Amino acid sequence: MIIYLYDGSFEGLLTAIYESYYLKDKPEKIYSKENFQPNLLDDTIYIETDGTKADKVYESIGSKISKNALRNVYHIFLSEHQEAGTMIYNYLRLGWRMGNSVDLNLMDNRVMVVQEICNKVSRERHRMLGLIRFQQLKGDFYYAPIEPDYNIIGLVAPHFVERMGDQNWMIHDKKRNIAAVTFHKQWVLTNIDDKFTPSLGDEEINYQKLWREYFNNISIEERYNPKLQRKNMPSRYWNNLIEK
Repeated sequence: MIIYLYDGSFEGLLTAIYESYYLKDKPEKIYSKENFQPNLLDDTIYIETDGTKADKVYESIGSKISKNALRNVYHIFLSEHQEAGTMIYNYLRLGWRMGNSVDLNLMDNRVMVVQEICNKVSRERHRMLGLIRFQQLKGDFYYAPIEPDYNIIGLVAPHFVERMGDQNWMIHDKKRNIAAVTFHKQWVLTNIDDKFTPSLGDEEINYQKLWREYFNNISIEERYNPKLQRKNMPSRYWNNLIEK
């Protein structure tokens, strides 16, 4: 089996897809080198990332398939699924044959699996918008820790840039040690040291105590329904919720 390996970046994946059309040996699988488990029966080819080639694939997806296909490809990449590279490769091969009607072909497994994972990524992004809790640090800076299942920090950041553009803040994905940081309506994604510990302001500490008291006092014991609560606000997110 011929396997293409790339560096784990989105540009690296698009470069591997570009080379799949021009190199003599066509891949059956495309993996990030971090996710690949070597096998004596596999013939691996490492593809160096090339920004120009990646741009050509990106533009081709939008013009020859659809803008929705671009969104699907990026959401699959952000899912960090071990087979994400191969799923995207197979989906695009079909898409370049069918054009913008590819997403209507839901009976095809290559399309169905893409739609299923994209929906999961989109649902978590939507859910996270309501679960992010900003905390005021010393120095009038706001901090929000998250630990999502998928790498969605780049999908949620624009929402808060639009609504909190006059504030300086950080959304910190503790699972991946990355953060969206903004200053004066400009934001970037950056790596964060895994030893980073935020220092809460005195006012924030008092506010959190009041919020927890309020949360406990307004609860109605007779209507307590932990099963419904976990459905609407999954317990895997509770570590970063002030009220919990």
